[in-house]
Amino acid sequence: MSDRLPGFSTLAVHAGAQPDPTTGARATPIYQTTSFVFNDADHAASLFGLQAFGNIYTRIGNPTNAVLEERVAALEGGTAALAVASGHAAQVVVLQQLLQPGDEFIAARKLYGGSINQFTHAFKSFGWNVVWADSDDIASFERAVTPRTKAIFIESIANPGGSITDIEAISTVARKAGVPLIVDNTLASPYLIRPIDHGADIVVHSLTKFLGGHGNSLGGIIVDAGTFDWSTGGKYPMLSEPRPEYHGIRLQETFGNFAFAIACRVLGLRDLGPALSPFNAFMILTGIETLPLRMQKHCDNAKAVAEFLAGHPAVASVSYAGLANDKYNQLARKYAPKGAGAVFTFSLKGGYDAGVSLVSKLQLFSHLANVGDTRSLVIHPASTTHSQLDDAAKVKSGAGPDVVRLSIGIEDKEDLIADLEQALGA
Repeated sequence: MSDRLPGFSTLAVHAGAQPDPTTGARATPIYQTTSFVFNDADHAASLFGLQAFGNIYTRIGNPTNAVLEERVAALEGGTAALAVASGHAAQVVVLQQLLQPGDEFIAARKLYGGSINQFTHAFKSFGWNVVWADSDDIASFERAVTPRTKAIFIESIANPGGSITDIEAISTVARKAGVPLIVDNTLASPYLIRPIDHGADIVVHSLTKFLGGHGNSLGGIIVDAGTFDWSTGGKYPMLSEPRPEYHGIRLQETFGNFAFAIACRVLGLRDLGPALSPFNAFMILTGIETLPLRMQKHCDNAKAVAEFLAGHPAVASVSYAGLANDKYNQLARKYAPKGAGAVFTFSLKGGYDAGVSLVSKLQLFSHLANVGDTRSLVIHPASTTHSQLDDAAKVKSGAGPDVVRLSIGIEDKEDLIADLEQALGA
């Protein structure tokens, strides 16, 4: 191949993969093994001492998973990546490298309900404290910064409302505060938005969603942008201080612009253990090969469905950044010119009861707690994914009592509209 950089679709098919050197298999094999044989005692010692790269134990790394990691890192424009068992696991592993007990991180209030619950409740047991900010008010992030702040966390496209976040503006706040910006890019995928291009230092995904794309395999991933200097100010001792379990290695000094990915692997995944199954890695890799085709179809369908709903008499409002009159349309044009994503919400004039009723009347849409499937999905967040929040918090997160969330699949758009029309009419 010439010196030209491969395009996105080429990377989605080929990045990280080569024919199997033993068998010649073209598809990446599933290395369904717990452990790997060492060449000799010196080889084993060098692997355990981080003096050589290689395979030890599938909890720490696996050749199938390695192809997935390299592929997503290439698509996101990062230096390295680490695959884990779920999107939630990715968030735990990332923040474990950054936070000590008593530390804080700032998070946008418009987040997936599970993340809000994880940040608010589960992380308290680690002594990690979340401070909430409003992604529509960039100054709220500046006001939230304290000497204990160690990171800022946002979603590129917020779940459930589909609002677009001004990544560059919040990156400026993070730079000024001297902390990394973490962006959950699950709803956008790198096909629509590459947060690293806009100032993100770390990108996380639930691979379960659009990257895998078929609703059949759980997974998560962490992408290191290689842009943050972990040695400054002594804020991040996991990366800047000598690691006693590795004979005094300083990860920042030793591994440079992929030190964070290494820390997540050898300090986080090694000890916390949320390893991704090689079989799931294989399934997600297969899904990624068609990511560009699927995402464009998702977005085209979503825009058509949103336009239909915006004109329906039973609908009070539609929150979809792809609509010309939406408050996030200008941000969508800047950050996601190929499409504003496939997940959005709309409000029904009948309120809570109408939302619950609608999901029971839909026939083609599947009523379940997931997004990013080839199939179209529906849920009423106030009674499910965001039910742990009080009413005020539901509204602030975009999941008020009258709100229904759709994840638009790749079916024929006419069939999706027809199903919504019969359910709304009923």
